[in-house]
This record gives sequence, C-alpha cells and structure tokens, in this order.
Amino acid sequence: MTVSLSRIQLALFFMSLCPLNIIGLWWAVGSPLVMDPNSICRKAKRLVGKQAELCQTQPEIVNEVARGARLGVRECQYQFRYRRWNCTSHNKYFGKILQQDIRETAFVYAITAAGVTHAVTQACSMGELLQCGCEATRNRAPPRPPTSSSPRDGVKWEWGGCGDDVEFGYEKSKQFMDARRRRGKSDIRTLIDLHNNEAGRLAVKLYMRTECKCHGLSGSCTLRTCWKKMPHFREVGDRLLERFNGAAKVMGSNDGKTLIPVGHNIKPPDKQDLIYSDESPDFCSANRKTGSLGTRGRTCNSTAMDISGCDLLCCERGYWEETVVSEENCLCRFHWCCVVQCKKCLVRKELNLCH
Repeated sequence: MTVSLSRIQLALFFMSLCPLNIIGLWWAVGSPLVMDPNSICRKAKRLVGKQAELCQTQPEIVNEVARGARLGVRECQYQFRYRRWNCTSHNKYFGKILQQDIRETAFVYAITAAGVTHAVTQACSMGELLQCGCEATRNRAPPRPPTSSSPRDGVKWEWGGCGDDVEFGYEKSKQFMDARRRRGKSDIRTLIDLHNNEAGRLAVKLYMRTECKCHGLSGSCTLRTCWKKMPHFREVGDRLLERFNGAAKVMGSNDGKTLIPVGHNIKPPDKQDLIYSDESPDFCSANRKTGSLGTRGRTCNSTAMDISGCDLLCCERGYWEETVVSEENCLCRFHWCCVVQCKKCLVRKELNLCH
C-alpha cells in the first residue's frame, strides 16, 4: 500500500519523533520552509547550543538532515509494506506509535538516524556541502587486495578516488538525532531511543564497501586505486529489518542508568541490536489509543504463507475478491533522440482485500 507524504505530515511525524529541544527544527525542515534556509533558522526557535549555531551558520546541512529523514520514512514504508503496521504517516495515529517503546518505534528511530547519516555523507561526496568532501585517506594503511590475488602479480594497491566520508555524516546524525533530553521519568526511554539511533547509524558506518579501479598501459592493471563507499540504503533497510525481527526486550536496571535484557539466560543486546520495552499491539483493528489503523481494506496475497498472506494480514477475518481495471503504459519504444513513446493498455487485476 503506497502512502504519499505531504510535507506537513512529515513535519508532524518529526514533531513526535524528536526530542523537545529540536521539535522546532523538525517542524521547519518538514514544511515548505525547507526551500529557504534562512526561514528554517528563524523558525527553529527551540534549538539551543551547537544545534542553533549549525542551523544559523550551516543551513545547507539542515536541508540534508531533512532529506535523510525523508529517506528513512520511505524505506520504513517499503520494509513494512506487507505488515499489519505498514509505517503509515497518518498524523493522528503515528504519534501514538512513537509514544510507545515498541519494536516498531525502535525501527523508526534506527532507520531515520541511518537516513540522516546516509544523506549527509552522500552530499559530502557529491560536493554539495562546503564543510566536507571526500574521505581523507592520507594516514590510512594501503587497501588489502582480495584473497584471490597473488602477492606476486605485481599490482600496486593504493587509496584514491572519492571515498565517502561516513564519519562526517555519522557525527551530524548524532548531533541532530541524539539531542539531550531531560533526565527523570523518561530516562529509560531516553536510553532506548539513543541506543536505537546508534544502531541505525552503525548499519551504515560498519558496512562500508571497497570499490577499486585498474590503471595501466594497454589495458594492464599495474595500479589499482580503491575507495570506500556506503552500502546502498536498501541494504541498510534490509539489515535493520533483520534486527527488528530479532529485537531484544529490555528493562531498566536498579540504578536507572543502564538497560538489561528481560528473561533468563539472554545475552545483553549489542550496539547493532534494536531494543524495546513494551509489547506491540496486534494492529488488527483500528485503535486511536495504540495508533493502529487496522488492516481492513488492505491488499493481501491469498497464496502466501508469510506475513503478506491473507490469513496473517487479515487477522483470520477473511477477505473478499475484487476486480480492478486500470490504464498503464505498455509497448514502449525508444525513438532517437531521445523520446520514449508508449501506448496505453487496460490491465485487469484481481485483488484480495481484507475484511
């Protein structure tokens, strides 16, 4: 089910998502003011310290933070497209989700922090930010050739090209997403949120890949220059979904400063794991209190046995069949130069919709 995001909906999403002292920033970057960096800074009155300074002196980074947040929202909707809760941005319900310490909230925090890291880092590599650029490799050891390469093949390996400066993106994501929150009753929740933010950033930072290019006369490869690139964001989403499926339930320790796993003989979660403290609702029926929209009217797969199947998605309420006829582009041809012309075809689809 595709959900289109208006900027106002996105703004309301971030008002719920982020700590109080950066709500003003998220409202600004989520609204049409994102096109005017000066207006963003005037609107972000609740910012303090370094965040306020960055908004005023480096508004272009604020724009990339907003772009990364939207990237995270889109990926959340893709990863949860077949689940009972499909990461809808319906503003009356989404805020309720984010007020709970459930698995779904953990994923939203993680994918958003990852999106900000990814977007800011990519902007650096593309030369869109004056504050950063390609990764510095001056003091790094030469890249290691793959195990399949022989040390006698005479190929020299060295760093070159434009590697992604993920450290810069990591720090900016941490600065904006990990804003200081007031200690007290929400202390355990704060620890959970900060942990999941870090898990999201590490899903980008710890999985950098090495790309290389050969240089030499007559097609030979006497020198191979290599650089570090971020994983594709779909890979980040896939990885965090695996962490979501294996998320660990935690509770606060007696000192209120650390988190411990719930249950006996369960290992403490590591930095890449997602954590939560409350069980999720079943999301079968609409419930404003829990933030559930329910699954009535959702498209399901009558033959699938997984979460997209009608039995699970429809919560065993059954489904009805509906025939939909839509117009789609077909028989497309490329004409030199440079136009693609298509015909319109009527496509008949059989849909299964949850009762």
